[in-house]
Amino acid sequence: MQKHPVFQAARPTKPFLKWVGGKSRVLQHIVSRLPRGRRLIEPFVGGGAVFLGSDFEEYLLADKNAHLIELYQEVSTRPHAFIELAQTFFDEEYLSQSRYLEVRAAFNAEQDRLMRAAQFLYLNKFGFNGLCRYNRSGIFNVPYGRPARTPRLPVAEILAFSEKAKRATFYPSDFVEVMASARPGDVVYCDPPYLDRDDASSFEAYSATGFDVARQRQLADLANDLAAYGVPVVISNHDCSTARELYAGAAEIHPYSARRSVSAARDKRGAVAEIVAVFR
Repeated sequence: MQKHPVFQAARPTKPFLKWVGGKSRVLQHIVSRLPRGRRLIEPFVGGGAVFLGSDFEEYLLADKNAHLIELYQEVSTRPHAFIELAQTFFDEEYLSQSRYLEVRAAFNAEQDRLMRAAQFLYLNKFGFNGLCRYNRSGIFNVPYGRPARTPRLPVAEILAFSEKAKRATFYPSDFVEVMASARPGDVVYCDPPYLDRDDASSFEAYSATGFDVARQRQLADLANDLAAYGVPVVISNHDCSTARELYAGAAEIHPYSARRSVSAARDKRGAVAEIVAVFR
């Protein structure tokens, strides 16, 4: 039986990661636009806010960032072992640039999955603005964030994520392969790295390869093809001229306003125009 993706408006489970472009503050604009379906497919799962704020029978959660998917796999299968190991990093001893750089170097060379996942969470919480950025060689290079106090290990959020993940499969892959697996009865939600706004640039360095306009067009074409096949697709993006052109004639466009705080400069933070494009 298909379930409606009811927004958990009272107290939605919060993501345990900080994530650029996270959807926690705008869930009502997105989840309310998701059509009915049995399984939700997210090719760009990011921080997981839509996964946590919706209610489908099953989930296929994917991302090209293999470290992110590895973290989710470890949290879903070994939550208590993960928490015990991660706790060692959430200590005043690690609240310094020297220890941060030490952990970052270890992370880039680490071979153990559980340890690498714990290091990834530490870097996410202690790094600058919760960014996840890699150089062209695939080396994680986010600088120290200089937090005023030791961040809290989000134990309750990790356990809640692990519990809901019993309905989910995690897959490290490019969006093209993930969307190719969709079948009627599925719903696809895409939150790609955003197009540049008409008056500003966006953050796109989630992976070593980036996500250019050609890939945005490829995503829109795939969404149109899937909709014709009977699989609805929902895409979030900036409300900009390029997005409007890409989705014109193929999707319903629903604009809304969102507060964003990625920039290091306070005067560049604030409300921005975004859209939800629904292909069906």
